[in-house]
Amino acid sequence: MRLIVPFIAVFLSLVPIFPSDAYISETSHTTLIRERLTDANRWRDHVMVVAHRAGWKENGKVVRAENSRDAIDHSVSLGVDMVELDVRRTQDGALVVMHDATLERTTTCKGAVVERRLAALRTCRLVVEGTGIVTDEPVPTLEEMLLHAKGRILVNIDNKLEPEDLVDIVDSARRIGMADGILIKTAIWNEERLERARAVMARIGPDIAFMPILADDAVQDSAFVAKVAGAFDAPAAEMIHWHRDAAEPLTATGGPLFSPRARAAAIRGNFHMWINTYPITDRPEGMVAGGRGDGMAWAQGQTDAVYGFWIDRGATIIQTDEPEAVIGWLEGQGLRQSYATGS
Repeated sequence: MRLIVPFIAVFLSLVPIFPSDAYISETSHTTLIRERLTDANRWRDHVMVVAHRAGWKENGKVVRAENSRDAIDHSVSLGVDMVELDVRRTQDGALVVMHDATLERTTTCKGAVVERRLAALRTCRLVVEGTGIVTDEPVPTLEEMLLHAKGRILVNIDNKLEPEDLVDIVDSARRIGMADGILIKTAIWNEERLERARAVMARIGPDIAFMPILADDAVQDSAFVAKVAGAFDAPAAEMIHWHRDAAEPLTATGGPLFSPRARAAAIRGNFHMWINTYPITDRPEGMVAGGRGDGMAWAQGQTDAVYGFWIDRGATIIQTDEPEAVIGWLEGQGLRQSYATGS
């Protein structure tokens, strides 16, 4: 007995001490998020939230640089499931994170991204749009941003290039061990586009999560939705319900992509229905959500008529400019399940 007690004391001194409450390591956290992404039917009572441009706005105002490390950090702190990052190429072929084709709006530099070499872009600093605030963050490469997000949050990559560029994007993720931390996507609106996406994904391989983008100006058949999702074993389908005219009435049904048949296809195929509620500059409110977007929800105080409407029609992923407010609303509705408890 005298030998056992000292042994136990030494053993316990070598065991890491964790907080008494439910603890989740950074690595296991993204694993849990990915489980909820890839098993939609099991987690339809947990509506996932994606921070548009990594989370740059609050209450309709720009408060941090878009596509920035600061934005990722804030989204992580809120418990956001996924951040969206926009990808472009430099003159010398480097993959950088930038929404616009030009630099003026979001950096201290001017000109086209594709006309600058990476070394030159590194001298440009990200700005908080419309505020005059210059951050200390340079224009980031894709790998830098993926590393910053790694283990903490999933990354939804909005490829501003061609579908074939997804191959290089995935190679960048694989180099840093982020193959299971990204969701890639491309728009598919007909058989030709479907075959093009198939060819790209054949080069990439089945280990990468892929999501089709489907818009109802071209796709209205739920059978085609099911065919496309099934072709890639897609965990989600991003649905666009156009509302291009401010005078047009709000959608009353959700359109063909949120019809009962489309919802049934999502359940049979075990994939999430994804809606974008963020506004597009100088375009009608909720342009990609049938007029039911973030502005209507918060400026007009009609959250049920926006998020409730889309959830009632099957949406289980919402990409928004107001992630903190949306998460708070969802929690109040019992539509967020804690990652800490695993329930």
